Amino acid sequence: MRIYLEEEGERGIPLDCRALAEAVAEAVLDAENCPYEAQAELLLTTDEDIRVLNKQFRQIDRATDVLSFPMTEYHVPGEFGFLEERPDCFDPESGELMLGNIVISKERAIRQAEEYGHSIKREFAFLIAHSMLHLLGYDHMEEEDRRIMEEKQRTILDNMGITR
Repeated sequence: MRIYLEEEGERGIPLDCRALAEAVAEAVLDAENCPYEAQAELLLTTDEDIRVLNKQFRQIDRATDVLSFPMTEYHVPGEFGFLEERPDCFDPESGELMLGNIVISKERAIRQAEEYGHSIKREFAFLIAHSMLHLLGYDHMEEEDRRIMEEKQRTILDNMGITR
């Protein structure tokens, strides 16, 4: 799993964000039995910048912790069979499946770790797992879908030894 990382703002997250994001993303892909090498773009930004994006793309004028922008619409979450018919989903240079973009507010991630009483590593890993599942077609608008997503997130992070 390849993560293309960009960072905005002065405050940083005291982690090797690329390495952790790649490890969590790979764990999500393994859990979902993804048959492809993949890539995603990760932007670590500020509350103000993510607020602007949230307003622009979701019409919600407030900061949020993470936004996900999938490259592909999955008819069934985590079902990859249809991608064989979609060469536009693959990077022509590397052949990697292009999953989409993840945007995380660094300030919010740090604050939430403090509020929830766990490490920044755990919060950051959770946000990556959550967003990766969105990039693979999962959502949490309905109660059953929310339960499925939460269980997948918990299992992936537990298997990595990243617990609360």
